[in-house]
Amino acid sequence: MTPREIVLEQISHRETRPIPFTLSFEEGVDTRLDEYYGTDSWRERLPAYIVNVTAIDPDRPSPIDGVTYRDAFGSVWSTAGRPMHLLEPGLKSPSLDRYDFPSWEIFVDENLREQALETCAKYSDSFLVAGFGWGLFERPWIIRGFENAFSDMIVETDFYEELLDRVLQMHLKFVEVSAQLPVDGIMFSDDWGDQRGVLIGPERWRKLLKPRLAKLYEAVHSHGKIALSHCCGNVADIMPDIVEIGLDVLQSIQPEAMNPYELKSRWGDKITFWGGLGSQGVIPFGTRETIFEEVRRLCERMSPGGGYILGPAKALQPETSGANAAAVLEAFLQFSGHPAAVV
Repeated sequence: MTPREIVLEQISHRETRPIPFTLSFEEGVDTRLDEYYGTDSWRERLPAYIVNVTAIDPDRPSPIDGVTYRDAFGSVWSTAGRPMHLLEPGLKSPSLDRYDFPSWEIFVDENLREQALETCAKYSDSFLVAGFGWGLFERPWIIRGFENAFSDMIVETDFYEELLDRVLQMHLKFVEVSAQLPVDGIMFSDDWGDQRGVLIGPERWRKLLKPRLAKLYEAVHSHGKIALSHCCGNVADIMPDIVEIGLDVLQSIQPEAMNPYELKSRWGDKITFWGGLGSQGVIPFGTRETIFEEVRRLCERMSPGGGYILGPAKALQPETSGANAAAVLEAFLQFSGHPAAVV
């Protein structure tokens, strides 16, 4: 089977060998691997199971100086330090009356679309996913500021729902544009949780986000595509709702926040889980033996019956040593069913 067929089998809850996996790197970790092995030939051994493309520029940034920019919603960002962070919201008061909400068309980038088409042609045997960045929950707090948006939910609920609906209509257009690419799925990215639970609480999530997310996933399915979403944090309390509204694949599965094996036992026949290897502890600070043991356990316990894609909860972070990055790569190859040798 091709990498694409293997991923599709897993999403259809049919067990495969090998188990598909993804592995990406931040800020020089891949270069550290080149140095560790003394060659970059390991890159050729990394299967391209899932390949991401986009036709959407989610920010349309206008530079202010070397480290700050203003996005198309009027919000100011700083790229000094890590991660980049919001300095000033574009909408200062809870009203859209005098706010110039940008049109969805300005975010469609023809250069990105052409690059996406080229990538899709190059990786036609891979499972192709189109995404467009900030999610339905994230965009309102980017426009209003984090604390303001949380206050709006409670004391300016009508305004907040109006803002949500404006973002929803924009995202429905983004889905339509993305679905015109020759891709298998549409990828959302929306961090609903922190490590304690759902940020706005399950009930408020169900009231404000659930019906609107259902419309987005329905739109994806109407185009014959698979709905995937990245979400950090602990969302175990709303897993039945996530399944109910039709999300096909949930990515991250941050083990520091929720137990992947419990998720598998309770919902593994209804949704595909993608991720599960801890990016906060095991990967950067674990021993080689610890990394191998946890990857082995993930493959053995998450893969039965299909519905699993192996991966780290996040891309390998900058604090990951070359030796630990190599351990992750080699463990993925070995326990997923690929040859363990890298170079």
